[in-house]
Amino acid sequence: MEENLSKNIKEWAVEYRSQWKKYVYKLIGAEISTTAEFSDECIQIAPEKHDTGLLFEAIMCQSKSLVNDISEIKDHRQENKKRYTFLINGNFNYLSDIQAQLQELHKKLSRHSRIFLVIYNPFFGFFYTLASWLGIRKAPKPNVYITEKDLQTLTKLAKYEIVRTRPTVFLPFYIPLISDLLNSFLPIIPLIRKLSLVWLVVLRPIIPEENTPSLSIIIPARNESGNIEDAIKRIPEFPDTDIEIIFVEGNSTDDTWERIQKQVKNPREPFAIKAFKQPGKGKNDAVRVGFDNATGELVTILDADLTMPPEMLPRFYNAYNQGLGDFINGSRLVYPMENEAMRSLNRLGNIFFSKVLAWVLGLPISDSLCGTKFYPLHDYKRFILWRNKFGDFDPFGDFEMLFSASELALGVIDIPVQYRARTYGETNISRFRNGLELSRMTAIGFFRVLLGKRIPVKLLIRKNK
Repeated sequence: MEENLSKNIKEWAVEYRSQWKKYVYKLIGAEISTTAEFSDECIQIAPEKHDTGLLFEAIMCQSKSLVNDISEIKDHRQENKKRYTFLINGNFNYLSDIQAQLQELHKKLSRHSRIFLVIYNPFFGFFYTLASWLGIRKAPKPNVYITEKDLQTLTKLAKYEIVRTRPTVFLPFYIPLISDLLNSFLPIIPLIRKLSLVWLVVLRPIIPEENTPSLSIIIPARNESGNIEDAIKRIPEFPDTDIEIIFVEGNSTDDTWERIQKQVKNPREPFAIKAFKQPGKGKNDAVRVGFDNATGELVTILDADLTMPPEMLPRFYNAYNQGLGDFINGSRLVYPMENEAMRSLNRLGNIFFSKVLAWVLGLPISDSLCGTKFYPLHDYKRFILWRNKFGDFDPFGDFEMLFSASELALGVIDIPVQYRARTYGETNISRFRNGLELSRMTAIGFFRVLLGKRIPVKLLIRKNK
């Protein structure tokens, strides 16, 4: 009797195993695809015999390949404009020396590579063993169930940064409506999220730059006539670095354009200076014009009001070159501000929405609206592809950069800046209008990024004009 019962259970498990596996891999594959589909190639490392290949099939990517060993991976260290995504599917739990394997892989990577680890939750070790006995899992018992703390230690020793850790699977089989609902909402609940059966971890190799990449500094300017000359004077020189300054004038009612033209005709050495008129309205439109005409390997934004001191730009450049991050974000909310630099209500609103948005996007940021952001030009080109799919929703430009930095798994780091009061002109910021936009951006992030639901957000996204 008992033998027949055990046999029936195992037969049932085998019958339904392929169905629930497809569902699980669909969940994990969707998470990986948000980043992988913008990669040049996805590579699965050391697929074990028990790996069916279903997960790799579920991942959207331009090109895919399999390698049986790290030694088969070609040297990508000099391919700084390409992005490679590496997948270690569950095999991470079967490695006898995790640190050694990660170090060996590190020798083959460019700084823009990303490694996806599919890791079993150690809390459910017993259930994995039970599933193997029932025939639900064909894979042998893992050698190790690694904890979050141990993972942080091992990756740090191997010179990686964990840029994303997401719980992925709570209900590993499909029940119409219920499974999708639980697997969407449970990951955002602080304590419950730790009970995920599977964790998806994304690693970024920490690799300093060997050279001094060229830099484009984009300065959107509307009614900033009195700041143009100071902006040029106060930008420091970068040793052994080619610098171009790109002004984008935005329908000014004063002589801002004439002042810019004067600087173009008499540029300050060693800078090259370009100038363009934006065709549309708003800061985001101006920033896009600057990016589209930039030739530097790296790009940054400097607001023409000079509230972010230009003298601090080398801090952004150095942080990137040292490999501390791919996306360097300015933060105005660390140091004390000058009087009248930001109204008290604006400051409180920025603090609140920045904390909420940081939670929604999973980014270590303290200020979402600082105008100065710094990253490679080739990542901006990936941003464009991402925006074309995600939606054109941001009038400022700051949010779509942060959203895409999260979805593309960039290494994000804050640089505290000393925010100054204006010395010329008036702010273009509207307290009420900007507050509404902050609320809308947070809602978009919540539904599209955190929950992954696409229907409710359609009402929140509008085409920018």
